[in-house]
Amino acid sequence: MISVAVNGYGTIGKRVTDAILKQPDMRLVGVAKTSPNYEAFIAHRKGIKIYVPQQSIKKFEEAGIPVAGTIEDLVKASDIVVDTTPNGVGAQYKPIYQQFQRNAIFQGGEKAEVADISFSALCNYDEALGKKYIRVVSCNTTALLRTICTINKVTKVEKVRATIVRRAADQKEVKKGPINSLVPDPATVPSHHAKDVNSVIKNLDIVTMAVIAPTTLMHMHFINITLKDKVEKKDVLSVLENTPRIVLISSKYDAEATAELVEVARDLKRERNDIPEVMVFDDSVYVKDNEVMLMYAVHQESIVVPENVDAIRASTRLMSAEDSIRITNESLGILKGYLI
Repeated sequence: MISVAVNGYGTIGKRVTDAILKQPDMRLVGVAKTSPNYEAFIAHRKGIKIYVPQQSIKKFEEAGIPVAGTIEDLVKASDIVVDTTPNGVGAQYKPIYQQFQRNAIFQGGEKAEVADISFSALCNYDEALGKKYIRVVSCNTTALLRTICTINKVTKVEKVRATIVRRAADQKEVKKGPINSLVPDPATVPSHHAKDVNSVIKNLDIVTMAVIAPTTLMHMHFINITLKDKVEKKDVLSVLENTPRIVLISSKYDAEATAELVEVARDLKRERNDIPEVMVFDDSVYVKDNEVMLMYAVHQESIVVPENVDAIRASTRLMSAEDSIRITNESLGILKGYLI
């Protein structure tokens, strides 16, 4: 059993925490919070130990939330820390992890330089074995990499051009926008997603563009892939259908909008309505000679969760990629094939 700490208990942190609790080879030490908000209160009600900055202990106790110790205590009690703090904050905590000689997993909101390697389980698990600091790339980059590395099984991917329509905010983020606008993100090409993909797949010819849309549900990707050799549509569909963490959405069931996919998750009784798989619309897959186009949806709140679990095992050399991915998929109920 490996002892895992989670620093941060927000959108990603709470999901990673729940995922760790389902792993047969991991023990959750506790989570770190900096303010006694509703998320901290719910974590306490669920029986999760909460660790806080020294100066915040009194504030938590006054709010009726017991404190198990300081964040430093949490780090010392763990073998590895999953840092799910807000963008840029993880780098500020890294000296604490170094002080206590603890491995750490960072998120895609941190710069790639914070870690020894950027990580996507289906692409470079073996390269991450034994790395002390691993950065799980962002939700959009995770989706791009899963798709690219999967299609690369058919024949070598030589060039990628992708447009990302991304959600403006997560559902709980009430202070963000835009409300009635489409905003280039940024108004330059390529967007940062291409650079992030290259932090995992070196020297891939990839250009991305992105726009922020007034929705909170999911991202959508529109991707054009140039391959080394000619391929058949059936071969592309087959590899997508047979790869875990990617699911196909059938056009015959009239679920083609992100809101409808969330409803599917509700009907399937998925926790928090999460869909951590990349959702490829089967009718969108178009193949001409050595060119493949497709569209897929990305649930930004949950897609990186299985990657965080695998990154823990890779960092600590617990097991092979095949075994880790299998156990993670089974414990989290992750699918392959057709979602609907």
